[in-house]
Amino acid sequence: MRISENNIHAVKDVTFECHPGRIFSLLGPNGAGKTTTLRMIATLLKPSGGLIKVSGLDTQKEAHKVRSKIGFLTGSTNLYDRLNPSEIVDYFGKLHGMDPSLLKTRKALLFEQLGIDEFHYKRIGQLSTGMKQKVSIARSMIHDPEVVIFDEPTSGLDVITAHNIISLINQCKNEGKTVIFSSHIMSEVDLLCDDLAIINKGELVFNSSMSAFREKAGNHSLTQTFIDIIEQSNN
Repeated sequence: MRISENNIHAVKDVTFECHPGRIFSLLGPNGAGKTTTLRMIATLLKPSGGLIKVSGLDTQKEAHKVRSKIGFLTGSTNLYDRLNPSEIVDYFGKLHGMDPSLLKTRKALLFEQLGIDEFHYKRIGQLSTGMKQKVSIARSMIHDPEVVIFDEPTSGLDVITAHNIISLINQCKNEGKTVIFSSHIMSEVDLLCDDLAIINKGELVFNSSMSAFREKAGNHSLTQTFIDIIEQSNN
């Protein structure tokens, strides 16, 4: 956190761009301001200053339109325990005003891709963590958004489920979507991302391409380079 004139700034002077067909990774230690930044992009939080645009739309003046462009996956968003996956996804599809036939087609595609068909009839309260995460992804992707935000999407998941989610993120990139990806797992960042920004104490301390980050690392590991950048910014 940054403290100025008795005000706490969770994020301060953070500026970056994300582009279609590329995966942008936002990294930082716990409490750095990553999730706050992602929630502001997704219109879940209102910034006290500055400007955020998604697909050319102002997130404050055109929040409703922005939400129709975004799919936001975060581990802190709960599902309704009494509903089953099919009911959950139908509900969110209707919230987005989707045509019933398109909703049915889109749901069938996502359920097949994510392997939800085998447990679509079970209540959410009966599902494992990995199963719930798959349902959360389907819910976030049902309206085929242009911009997809994945906040710690593989946290706490088994290897197979994590692999499936990584494949879906790559698919989003190949479809020309703008992907914002936050993770503490550097191997995932190395595998997926094209561009990279590091935030610490609410401020941007690195913002460049992944290739530039690898070049900066040289013979050192990416994890060590990340740690070095954070430690240097603390001095």
